[in-house]
Amino acid sequence: MPEVEDEKADGESAKNPLALQLEQLILGADRRYTPFQAARSAGVSMELASRFWRAMGFPDIGQAKALTEADVLALRRLAGLVEAGLLSEAMAVQVARSTGQTTARLAEWQIDSFLEGLTEPPEPGMTRTEVTYPLIELLLPELEEFLVYVWRRQLAAATGRVVQAADDEEMVDRRLAVGFADLVGFTRLTRRMEEEELGELVEAFETTAADLVAAHGGRLIKTLGDEVLYAADDAGVAAEISLRLIETMANDETMPELRVGIAFGTVTTRMGDVFGTTVNLASRLTSIAPRDAVLVDGAFAEELMRTGDAPASEAQAAEAAAAAEKEGEEPPSYRFALQPMWQRPVRGLGVVEPWLLARRTP
Repeated sequence: MPEVEDEKADGESAKNPLALQLEQLILGADRRYTPFQAARSAGVSMELASRFWRAMGFPDIGQAKALTEADVLALRRLAGLVEAGLLSEAMAVQVARSTGQTTARLAEWQIDSFLEGLTEPPEPGMTRTEVTYPLIELLLPELEEFLVYVWRRQLAAATGRVVQAADDEEMVDRRLAVGFADLVGFTRLTRRMEEEELGELVEAFETTAADLVAAHGGRLIKTLGDEVLYAADDAGVAAEISLRLIETMANDETMPELRVGIAFGTVTTRMGDVFGTTVNLASRLTSIAPRDAVLVDGAFAEELMRTGDAPASEAQAAEAAAAAEKEGEEPPSYRFALQPMWQRPVRGLGVVEPWLLARRTP
């Protein structure tokens, strides 16, 4: 059976020699090991090696000789972290899975984007396939350095947020503002627009949302085509992001209307994603939000009031301004206004009283 697998792998390489050349260029090593040989060289069991490979998103390859020295080193490093007690075996598998999922998407996007631009090869008579090798040869070292730089920057930012937590429990289950922004009528658009046009609209929406979230101090958790999920440690930051999203999309005639829902509370974070009742509530608020408007839950509204970003009511704002004037002080400066809406049942979460969030005009 191993011979059949080897012959199959060798046959595929012979059919596409460029694919093998590209693999050798990117990996920087030749195929030398079967999975069993790689596991044995790394000093780990075949079972654990298979768990690591699958977690990273790689398929089972039987006993084809398709692995390199770098694969052995990766196995050895993960297993070494477990042996040293720095990671549990389950955590090491999670590290493999989160890294594999993130980089798989990144690699697919990069190759699609780079090669899509090569509609006209730079040299006459060359096909796009022939241009691929020199292009990757030039890009590879630069992209590798840039990837490590961005990862270190993100790791530093994430670590800084976590260590500021009040206690060990809050380091895992944290209080965050979580927001969803959803394009209105996207399903109808998919029936009317051409695939390429629809793809451009989604890309423009995701790019605009990602830039706004990052610029104002939030974190983009994930994009879902017609919807983005983001979070912020501070309710005021989340409010600013949400209103900016509405305002920016409203000024773009090519974009559909947008609706946003935000909730504030305890959130569980896993592998870069967020889970829990707070996230579910934000999603439900988005589904009932008016077009080009932001709905927030009561906890979010209370947090804005607590931090002085919004008054409980315009009557309270007027009283505070009058008291400040009487004392010869500057009146409070509120950035946002909150309007209570009718209580309503929300599927799976009971009755909630949403608030409409807006900018406050002096």
